[in-house]
Amino acid sequence: MLNQYETVFILTPVLSDNQMKETVEKFKGILANCGAKIANEENWGLRKLAYPIEGKSTGFYCLLEFEAEPTTINTLETQFRRDEKVIRFLTTKLDKYAAEYAIKRRNLKNKEA
Repeated sequence: MLNQYETVFILTPVLSDNQMKETVEKFKGILANCGAKIANEENWGLRKLAYPIEGKSTGFYCLLEFEAEPTTINTLETQFRRDEKVIRFLTTKLDKYAAEYAIKRRNLKNKEA
C-alpha cells in the first residue's frame, strides 16, 4: 500500500546551481527506482537557517511530495545520511487531512503561476 509523504531537505550553500539541481535529481531518481510517484517538487531557494549547522548560516531548501511504500523511506534517508551535501532532512507521513491540504496548496500555487 502506498502512503503519502513529504520530505524537506537542506543542502549546503556552497553548491552551484547545477550541483544543487543534480543533487535534487539524484534523490528523485532514488525515489523513482523504489517505485515512488513524485507528486510535487519545490525549490525554496537559498534561505537563512534558524541556527548555524556545521558552521553554515544558510542552505538550499527543497521539498518533495510523493507516494511510496514505507520501506522506501529507509532507503531515501540512508542516502540523505551518506550524502555530505545534505545538512538536514525531515520526512513526514501525511495523514488524510495533511494530504488534502497539500493538494489544495499545490493547486493554489499552480493557479498563481
